[in-house]
Amino acid sequence: MNFDLRIMNFRLKEKVFFSLCSAFFFLFSFSSFAQVKTEVDTTKIRIGEQINYKINVEADSTALVVFPEGQTFLPLESVEASKIDTTKKDAKFQLSRIYKLTQFDSGSYTVPRQKIIIGDKPFFTDSLRIDVGTVEVDTTKQKLYDIKPIIDVDKSGGNWWKWLLGILAAIALVAFLLWWFIWRQKPLTEEEEIALLPAYDRAKLALQKLDESQYLIRSEVKEYYSELTFIIRNYLDEKVYDRALESTTDELISRLQLLKEGNQVSLTKDTIKNLESILKRADLVKFAKSAPDTALAEMDKATITKEIDHVKASLPEPTEEEKLLDQQYREAQERRKKRRKVILTVAISLFLLIATFVGFGIKYGFDYVKDTIIGHESKELLESEWVESAYGFPPVWIETPRVLKRVSLDSVLSEEEQKNIQMTTFMYGTLLDIFSVTVNNTTLNVPQQEQPQDENAEPIFDLFKISEGGIQGFESKGATDITVKREQFITPNAAEGLKTYGTFSLKMPNREREVDAEYVMLLFSNQQNVLQQVIVTWPRDDDYADKVVERILDSVELNPDEPVEEEEE
Repeated sequence: MNFDLRIMNFRLKEKVFFSLCSAFFFLFSFSSFAQVKTEVDTTKIRIGEQINYKINVEADSTALVVFPEGQTFLPLESVEASKIDTTKKDAKFQLSRIYKLTQFDSGSYTVPRQKIIIGDKPFFTDSLRIDVGTVEVDTTKQKLYDIKPIIDVDKSGGNWWKWLLGILAAIALVAFLLWWFIWRQKPLTEEEEIALLPAYDRAKLALQKLDESQYLIRSEVKEYYSELTFIIRNYLDEKVYDRALESTTDELISRLQLLKEGNQVSLTKDTIKNLESILKRADLVKFAKSAPDTALAEMDKATITKEIDHVKASLPEPTEEEKLLDQQYREAQERRKKRRKVILTVAISLFLLIATFVGFGIKYGFDYVKDTIIGHESKELLESEWVESAYGFPPVWIETPRVLKRVSLDSVLSEEEQKNIQMTTFMYGTLLDIFSVTVNNTTLNVPQQEQPQDENAEPIFDLFKISEGGIQGFESKGATDITVKREQFITPNAAEGLKTYGTFSLKMPNREREVDAEYVMLLFSNQQNVLQQVIVTWPRDDDYADKVVERILDSVELNPDEPVEEEEE
């Protein structure tokens, strides 16, 4: 009943507006044709062919002329627009511009009136009917095939593999450097090789190098005796008395005597006497500036060589327990050395990780780096490969991070409503998912001849009431604390609508606390019997989600001039 009353109001408004507007447009068009004319090379083309639609404008030299821009010729598509050609005719200028138009579906189409602004006044061209015919196919020569089924195409992997290769290369470089400088078995230097020799071998090797030195040739007796006594003291320090290097000559000899008397070392009296004689002579050379003969110095060196052999022979053989302790000591040294390497490796790795995190954090922001490493759902949506598509008819063009899937709402409409209303809905997510995108097209099945032809007629849909109904829909799904703000919304192609936005709280299943979210609802009724809706919900205080929604809203476009398909009887 309400629908029939609405149609009756429609017809009444149509008669009133038609009588007023017909006279207005007649006078207006009569005056406008004096300055604006159109030409077309043909009104019949085949699919894919182009027509040359030319607009001629006659204006004063001081008047600013604005020609149509963009896709204003829908349902025909503008392929190319030439540059404006200007010629002078008497005291006025003749301006002309050619638009190449085409269509890829057969049928009869109407090029809508085009708006040209001359100075501060608008002028309109006549609408033009274009017939697009199909291309005849000779089926005797051209075989026909069935339509191929839909094939799933693997999604492009993107550039993630480049990042993976870069990370692996960085890890490999760090691992190589750690191995090279810490874990690699480095070749031993000469000093290190000597240090690994037993004490006796090191002493003999040191005496051999002293013999090869040129101390005595250069009369450097002090240096010679200093090196000689260091060799014997160092050997005794390691094998006999562990304070031999820091003891005086008298202290060292007294200690050797005690060790001999205690049967700890079986040194002979001659050995102790020879060592005492050479050490005291060395003290005189170093502290009293004595200068013994070169032959005596060489004799002292030979004596030390023999006494080292005597000391070695007098030392007792190590017991099995001592050998075991020595082995355990070496193993403990190896473990300690390995532990130091592990600690150093871990410390360097942690330092590099922290330095990398801080560096990227300073450049890109610490929250961004953290979300990149741990993962963030809204960030993944923002940086994913977006999809731009048209949904419903008349189409709503929108760009989203995921493809919207068609949802059937026939179950919520009664049979009577299904006869009078045609509704198509496309969605990603739901209100319970917090982030969701919905595109809905609702068309009232009003016969074409009963629709008002005047674009200024009052639309059937009250956008404010529909907005209130949407808010009630949120409440019915459990939303609370809803805030509501409204303002005008204009798409990039100048389609006007109502924007309703705000915040709400929603109790999620299996969660103790409520989740705060934001919403925006775009409502358009640019055609008398068509309602187009875009609804987006997303988490509150989520910078990534805010950027996602901003990009979605900036991409919304409508085709208000595209004709609505008639329902088949």
